[in-house]
Amino acid sequence: MSRATDGLTALGLKRPVLIVVLNLLIMLAGIVSMFGVEVRELPDIDRPVVVVRAVYQGASPTTMDAEVTAKVEGAVARVSGVLRIQSSSEENNMRVRMEFSPDIDVNTAANDVREAISRITNQLPENLDQLLVIKADDDARPVVQLAVFSNTLAMQDLAERVERDLVPAFVSIDGVADVPLNGNQPRVLRVLLDPAKMARYGMVATDVLSSLQTMNLDVPAGSYLSGKQELLVRANASTIDTEAINSILVKNGVRVRDVAEVYYGPMSAESYSLLNGRAVVGMGVLRQAGGNTIAIAGDVKKRMAEINAQSKDLQVIMISDDSVFIKGALQEVLMSLIFAVIVVLIVIALFLGQWKAVLIPAVTMPVSLVGTLAAIWLAGFSVNMLTLLALVLATGLIVDDAIVVLENIQRRKKLGESITVASVLGTQQVFFAVIATTASLVAVFLPIAFLPGETGRLFREFGMVLSMSVIISTFVALSLCPMLAAKLLKDDVPPTGQGARWLGVLQSLGERIANAYFLTLDGFLKHRLVFLVVFLGVAIAGGVTFTLLNQELVPPEDRGRLVVDFTGPDGASLEYSGRQGQIAESIMRPYQEQGLITDMFTIVGRYDKNRVAIQANLADWSQRDTTQQELAAKLSKELSSIPGAQVRFQNESSLNIRGGGGGLQIALLGDDYDVLANNADSLADALIKQIDAVQDVRVQYDTSQPELGFEIDREKASDLQVPVSRITQTLQIMADEYQLLDLSVGDQAVPVMLGSSNGSLNSPFDLLNIYTSSDTGQLVPLASMIKVQERGVAAELDRHAQRRAVELNIGIPPGTDLGTTMQQIRAVADSTLPSSATLIFLGEAATLEETSNEMLITFAVALIVVFLVLAAQFESVGSALVVMFTVPFGLAAAVFALLITNQSLNLFSQIGLVLLIGLMTKNAILLVELMDQLRDEGYSIESAIREGARMRLRPIAMTVLSTLLGVLPLVLTSGPGAEAREAIAWVVLGGLGLSTLFTLYLAPMGYSFIAPYMKPRAHAAEMLDKEIEEYEASLKKGEVKA
Repeated sequence: MSRATDGLTALGLKRPVLIVVLNLLIMLAGIVSMFGVEVRELPDIDRPVVVVRAVYQGASPTTMDAEVTAKVEGAVARVSGVLRIQSSSEENNMRVRMEFSPDIDVNTAANDVREAISRITNQLPENLDQLLVIKADDDARPVVQLAVFSNTLAMQDLAERVERDLVPAFVSIDGVADVPLNGNQPRVLRVLLDPAKMARYGMVATDVLSSLQTMNLDVPAGSYLSGKQELLVRANASTIDTEAINSILVKNGVRVRDVAEVYYGPMSAESYSLLNGRAVVGMGVLRQAGGNTIAIAGDVKKRMAEINAQSKDLQVIMISDDSVFIKGALQEVLMSLIFAVIVVLIVIALFLGQWKAVLIPAVTMPVSLVGTLAAIWLAGFSVNMLTLLALVLATGLIVDDAIVVLENIQRRKKLGESITVASVLGTQQVFFAVIATTASLVAVFLPIAFLPGETGRLFREFGMVLSMSVIISTFVALSLCPMLAAKLLKDDVPPTGQGARWLGVLQSLGERIANAYFLTLDGFLKHRLVFLVVFLGVAIAGGVTFTLLNQELVPPEDRGRLVVDFTGPDGASLEYSGRQGQIAESIMRPYQEQGLITDMFTIVGRYDKNRVAIQANLADWSQRDTTQQELAAKLSKELSSIPGAQVRFQNESSLNIRGGGGGLQIALLGDDYDVLANNADSLADALIKQIDAVQDVRVQYDTSQPELGFEIDREKASDLQVPVSRITQTLQIMADEYQLLDLSVGDQAVPVMLGSSNGSLNSPFDLLNIYTSSDTGQLVPLASMIKVQERGVAAELDRHAQRRAVELNIGIPPGTDLGTTMQQIRAVADSTLPSSATLIFLGEAATLEETSNEMLITFAVALIVVFLVLAAQFESVGSALVVMFTVPFGLAAAVFALLITNQSLNLFSQIGLVLLIGLMTKNAILLVELMDQLRDEGYSIESAIREGARMRLRPIAMTVLSTLLGVLPLVLTSGPGAEAREAIAWVVLGGLGLSTLFTLYLAPMGYSFIAPYMKPRAHAAEMLDKEIEEYEASLKKGEVKA
């Protein structure tokens, strides 16, 4: 039986129904997978994050750092899987953020953290409020921002309703980690003491404190057996009525009403929220690690509609929704995919000149694309921006195999073979080339899938989807294409009329281009050494240009909103920050009146009272010409005029990899905050003077927070028999407010706040005139045991990697080369800082530092793997070297394209460069493989080069043009996510376009250099056959024994 009738190709013609069924099964699997595959913005790249928060009333940042934060850090650092620990200590509270390995379940991590903390509970202060463990980064950007307002409820009643009814409703949504509130002032019970009245009755603050301890007394007292009935006994002395509380006896016949004022009221404002100037309660919906933003937003909308339908006295509105950007970006990529398919089919029709021939790729492309969806579902991946982007890029690739097969069948048919013979032999002739190109493409894409670190997890699905799509397309091209060609291309029906004229023009143009190519190729081969030097110069120029490209983690994205942070002086009041916010809103309001800004959501007192955050939602992308970055540049100049406020625009991105925020963040690590602060100040001055890109530097450690220090003389206190704890408790009650306990009012816990009455203390020094009591009951003025010292302290103390840290926020202009700036900062730090100080990058800069090394590894691995695969396939190191010879020049072309289009070197463009390696080798393989075939048939090297170039020009032109036009929509489209799409598209469009010209000349040129040192592949087979024949002849003659 002839070998031509064996194999997959012949099977398609002998059993066409089987091949059709197999391809239909691939289609069916893909269609069914559409209903089960998850849809999200990006692959699940979230690292589990657990945050521990604690409140310690009256503690300074220094006390919090030493007595709570350091101990909690030490405990949780021993938890398995912890990668990074970052903490901050402020007045009254602290926060520890832990980032875990990707393979750690966030629920397991949270339980391990709780267990670790429980082991050190006895080492923590007694008055420390219960530590709260949150299964998310509570400082992360909410995926959905809500606002609640009411026309009838007072703010405290509205806050109570939100906390009681709304927060549980949204927290219960699958994937939601927490729902923090802004601007809520829940109800509290205030007991405000009058110092003058207490002195008149001979009482002190701690007397009232002791008497109120039983306000919420409700304890079980056992059980009483009465006959055959057992009764539970409960002692209850709780009271929630203000009149009853006023009547509580303190001592010596004096009741609470005699020395204090008791009433229910709102909690003192730590922050407040405004929506377009109207007071609201803000609700941020935080996503758990691995949570699906689209699904969460959908559930939030449903829950919001239910609440609004049931509640007549309040309304919930959605301020921002990340899923709008995600859905818009996915829709843009989907439209690009559809456009790419149509354009590719038009290209094929123009080249082949037969509309029937277009039906073949019109069938094979959907099979490959839809079949890839089944592979996505089976691999547990999701449909996201990167997998859809992979499908767009794959559109040109998956049709390449069909083009090569179809073009060769059509060429052989024109030489006189029947369509059946041409289908079988034509496919078998390019079988090796198709397999080789697929293997080389997969060899490039798979290293992307196995990148280490965060980059690997991000692009794993991208690389795997590209690999799976080209594998499926290869099977379809080698099985379905020849069968369809044999059925559809039996009779040539030449076009008539206008179609014939256009086809004639195109064929004439194609012949002229081909003749020009053959003529110039002869010139290149004759003067190959001269042109080799020229091409080497191009490659070197590309390497130099590569170093000139701006480096950044991701290109700036227009996400449809601006987030502006204002930081005022340490110690600034909420009223001061509120006025700053009003000035900022007035500056931004003209843009709202123009329709560029739709809503402004302002949080006064975000994190600290001296901080203001304004979120400005922008009009839809289709309704404005000004980008988010352009508006930020305009507003930056205007907002910088606000006195006493430092302005930062947050740079949000889809990746959201450990950071964001404006500028560039670094930290100095050491053992002493004061020493670190001095080093930070010196470094800040040096950075501003020595680096042009640095606009300003803000050292986050600033001892400008005013503090009134009450130094207790322990000896005097001991002589007067006054416990130190009583002194500190008295100061806490009278200076601020002391949270005594929680009252159970209905199903709500209402805090009881004990403090001093308004106007009773006109100056902090009036606290010295307050009395406390000794153990003997004598009244003792605080002035007799305390010295007052006014000083400045740091409002926040930071720690990184369990070491004390001072952070620096470095302002740089938009578009600054982040990589170069980081190198300059390192150099300045090395010459400025002592050896005891350690500098680390934070946020986006830290991730860029990690990913740059990962990408270098990927490039190296991709090149090595492709070379090894090609050498194995060609069974020739020389042929593999010819193919790889074209790669540096193609990469140089891509670098030129990035420079011309003003694109940066970022994660997406680097992935495009790796992708380009596979695209370039694919074209070189088509040339080199045919040249090897022709040499096996007896052609000379020169004849094989010329004939191979002639035969492969058209399929290469078709595949390249289809790939380029398939990528073109990614460059032309705008809207959400356009920046990431453009970054990859320009590399492929510019790089592949220019590199194709290089390949058409470099591959023949390289072959002419290396081929003389290579024997034809058939030579080894002939030598083997000859040796076997000689052995068998000798065996027959008896010259040798078996």
